[in-house]
Amino acid sequence: MALRLLISDALWSTIEPVLRELKHAAGSPPRLSDRMFIEAVLYQARTGTPWRDLPGEFGHWNAVYHRFRRWEKGGLWERLWQRFQTLDDEQLHELFIDSTIVRAHQHAAGASKKTVGNKPRLWAALRNGRWTVHQAARGLH
Repeated sequence: MALRLLISDALWSTIEPVLRELKHAAGSPPRLSDRMFIEAVLYQARTGTPWRDLPGEFGHWNAVYHRFRRWEKGGLWERLWQRFQTLDDEQLHELFIDSTIVRAHQHAAGASKKTVGNKPRLWAALRNGRWTVHQAARGLH
């Protein structure tokens, strides 16, 4: 399978020194290069595929996922993003987008559930006789 990669050589020459400066050098070097790891994360974000379904070119999905979580837990993604904001490189601003422009699903908005007491409004409306219910649904509440 031919993968469509996003990070060009010119872009990587900008990212690599920043990443080398921000990353902790402890531990053994990973099998997957930092460049291919970031490509794997971008691929997963772009396609929405589950981690388990990452193409084999990125290595074992579990290694990619755990490395992603380590970087997240250690704050590396945030530090990387903050540093990219200070660089004057068009490609970085096109590649890494802020989540404020991504529309969330309506159920993710955090609105409270519309209830009357402990029962949803639907059941309150049914109880007050404003709606009629099919006989099969009467036993649900």
